[in-house]
Amino acid sequence: MASRCKNVKGKKSWPELVGASGQAAAAIIESENHKVDAIVVEEGSFVTTDIRCDRVRVFVDDNHIVKKVPKIG
Repeated sequence: MASRCKNVKGKKSWPELVGASGQAAAAIIESENHKVDAIVVEEGSFVTTDIRCDRVRVFVDDNHIVKKVPKIG
């Protein structure tokens, strides 16, 4: 998580979602922190390098399973 997001209120990372369905993980993330948008992204996809404290990327494999710890940034 980027240090500039350290003052964000609420939960900031979701290690317990690794291995879960990407869509289910995104729904859980948004329910646990209403200030973020969770976006499901296929592993290896090109993404911007900007840091946004209102975004959580949920990286999934070809089977739509979460492969990395989703976190704010």
